[in-house]
Amino acid sequence: MTETADAHEADRALKAKHRTTWALGDYPAVAREVVAALGPALVEACGVKRGDRVLDIATGSGNAAIPAALAGGDVIACDLTPELLTVGRREAAARGAELRWQEADAEALPFADGAFDTVMSCVGVMFAPRHQVTADELLRVCRPGGTIGLVNWTPEGFIGQLFTTMKPYSPPPPAGAQPPPLWGREEHVGMLLGDRVTAVEARRRTVRVDRFAKPADFREFFKAAYGPTIAVYRNIADDPAKTAALDRALDELAGDALQDGVMKWEYLLLTARRSGSATE
Repeated sequence: MTETADAHEADRALKAKHRTTWALGDYPAVAREVVAALGPALVEACGVKRGDRVLDIATGSGNAAIPAALAGGDVIACDLTPELLTVGRREAAARGAELRWQEADAEALPFADGAFDTVMSCVGVMFAPRHQVTADELLRVCRPGGTIGLVNWTPEGFIGQLFTTMKPYSPPPPAGAQPPPLWGREEHVGMLLGDRVTAVEARRRTVRVDRFAKPADFREFFKAAYGPTIAVYRNIADDPAKTAALDRALDELAGDALQDGVMKWEYLLLTARRSGSATE
């Protein structure tokens, strides 16, 4: 097998692993019951209006795509994991939202250059392994003068700390993969986008989470519903001592964050304009 063929096969295996991870458990329940406010916040920040051509990358079950469609956007919701798109279609139908759903890789989007007025992602593209490749793609499909909008978990926030807590129990990351929470740092995203954007606005915000009354509620919900957490527990399933240690670590993390039954999870909300004039 040639070096190019080896690289292609490694990429296929990596993407298959990502699909499997996000199909585990019930991520749509996380989006619906825990962080539902994130999608509408992103759509509002992007200023989506009737007739806008909108692409939501790594849409999951449509946390941002469905509100964008309800705001009047002509929306395509794409994701690497078809199981999430299936749920999204059902939820969109239940809410009376009309949009298109398409399986797609954030690192190789099947859309033309400049095809969209707004390109956005709500805690989605941050999980693609190669950050610069992903950033290049989301910029490529946005028209000059169009809007880029991103919501990403910060490294210092609760979900960023969740990944830090799980890291010692996780398998080694694939070669070339970068940590997802880096997308929650304004300077990192700025480096990825470079001078291809203008009018950058980056704000750190928090989403209020009142789904969990006590730390064990959080732990058990995420062990059952959140793909990355499920995958980590499967990695240590044959080691009861490590499993118990991770249980304790997640309880401690959640316990520190819970105040009277409420958590506040920090995220970075970033919007920008694609460089160039709208007439190009």
